[in-house]
Amino acid sequence: MDTINTGAEEMLNCAGRAYLKDKRRIVVKVGSSSIMHAETGRMNLEKIEKLVRVLADLANSGKEVILVSSGAIAVGSRSLGLPGKPAEKAKKQACAAVGQASLMMVYQKLFAEYQHVVAQVLLTKYTMLQDESRHNAENTFNELLSMGVIPIVNENDTVATDEIEFGDNDTLSAIVAALVRADLLILLSDIEGLYTDDPRTAPDARFIDTVEFITDEIIAMGKGVGSSVGTGGMATKISAARIANDSGADMVITSSEDISVITRILSGEKIGTLFKAHKDGNFHLKDHLRGDGVTE
Repeated sequence: MDTINTGAEEMLNCAGRAYLKDKRRIVVKVGSSSIMHAETGRMNLEKIEKLVRVLADLANSGKEVILVSSGAIAVGSRSLGLPGKPAEKAKKQACAAVGQASLMMVYQKLFAEYQHVVAQVLLTKYTMLQDESRHNAENTFNELLSMGVIPIVNENDTVATDEIEFGDNDTLSAIVAALVRADLLILLSDIEGLYTDDPRTAPDARFIDTVEFITDEIIAMGKGVGSSVGTGGMATKISAARIANDSGADMVITSSEDISVITRILSGEKIGTLFKAHKDGNFHLKDHLRGDGVTE
């Protein structure tokens, strides 16, 4: 793995990640491509079971865990016998309504096998924009975590519209991390982290171990590097990193190929790309949600 120096020293090699062992409140985001079989569109139960086992064990060790999980529309479309994800908004929302129930049933069953209770939390952008509802959401998360419950979060796709949707769960997971004042956000993806270029098309692309500050150069690196399955490419992950970092949370992007990387990241291993927190005293969630015509 190479470390890229920008000349302005905005990106530095991390002297060590041992401090990640002390992270207590952790948000983990898993995308559709990480928990679905690409060939069939069905749930990858072995992958989901491994994810549940790792998160349950983290909770057993005293960590507070929140899971942001994609997959509802994909699961729903398969359950309804559709050939793939529909393009129409109404059909997507119908698939989400069916798929969210199926996905939660699987999560609930698997977590129960490890003696853990889960809760479903569906969020909309309106929830985050309105002070009272945002405060209520924060209180709900805190109460669930204090009870030892593992919240499982997704966007409320059944009611979201083009004008008020988060758009991808990378952004949603960063919003959740900021809302609950998480210590660490882990994005499980189909690529192992940030490269100087798309490694699938540019053989000379170099891997970036640590990002100290998100500069224009870093943002440029994320353009055009996306997933062939999920909705969020590298650009959205860098945007999510900015939200998480400004709110005071470190963020790691890594491959979901081996779910055990979650444990290894928290043991201090250099896995994936670490975006280091730099809490902004003027940070406010609403500043990252405005500009889309939504009124409060």
